[in-house]
Amino acid sequence: MKLLIAATGASGTIYLQRLLEQIDCAAHEVHLVMSTHANQVAKQELDDFKVPAHVSQHSENDMNVPFVSGSSRFNAMVIVPCSMATLGRIASGSSDSVLLRAADVFLKERWKLILVPRETPWNLIHARNVVTLLEAGAIVLPAIPSFYSRPGSVDAIVDTVVWRILDQIGLPNPSAYRWGHKKASALAKSSPKKN
Repeated sequence: MKLLIAATGASGTIYLQRLLEQIDCAAHEVHLVMSTHANQVAKQELDDFKVPAHVSQHSENDMNVPFVSGSSRFNAMVIVPCSMATLGRIASGSSDSVLLRAADVFLKERWKLILVPRETPWNLIHARNVVTLLEAGAIVLPAIPSFYSRPGSVDAIVDTVVWRILDQIGLPNPSAYRWGHKKASALAKSSPKKN
């Protein structure tokens, strides 16, 4: 698969980190674009943000990249985390950065575009922008964790969102909890106890 992963300045860099860790970046062509604010938030939120080997990193201002043209053919783009400012710019058709231009291309070419906002609560402008993007074909997947798998750590909570992203991309994630496959109580018994 050819994937574009992007990040904006919203809180939630851990979602990006865990997603990159769970994609086999040697088996897939993975490109990464982080906005200036995304880099700042990563330094603030994570002590040691790591980009896996085999990931091609690009500047947010470099328009000489393949994914800003519909002739390049990509499978999916994920913006995680996606700020509401970025979501609004995409909804308005703004293309004044590599990240925004790429999102515009993915929409026009009907390639999979997955936006992972973490903002809460929403105002009416946010909601209308989300509706606009849904109508345009984007997938809006808010970073809302689930708890029926009985996650026992921050990473495990984050992974409940990452599993859904991987499902939407179409990548296997064998560690994902599947409703009805294992009882959450059995998972809890096998998890280390916390005091």
